[in-house]
Amino acid sequence: MKRIFAGILIVNNLPLCFVVQLGLACGLAGLLWPEKFMPLFEILMFPWAASCRAIRANGIAAIGLSLLLLVTRLTGYR
Repeated sequence: MKRIFAGILIVNNLPLCFVVQLGLACGLAGLLWPEKFMPLFEILMFPWAASCRAIRANGIAAIGLSLLLLVTRLTGYR
C-alpha cells in the first residue's frame, strides 16, 4: 500500500519538476544565445524594442524562478 502512495506523490510532483527544467533551459538559452531569441522577444514585447540586455535579464529571472521552485520542491511544500 505504501508503494502506491509513493507513486502518487511522485506523479503529483512531476509537473513542478518539468517547470523547473523548462525554466532552467529557457534561462540558460537566453543567457548563451540572446541573438537567437531576438525575433521571439520582438513579438512578445511588441510596443517596446527587444534588446540583448532585456533577454539576458529575462534569462537570469527564469533561472532564479527555477531555483526558487527547486527549493520549494526540495522542502516538500504542498
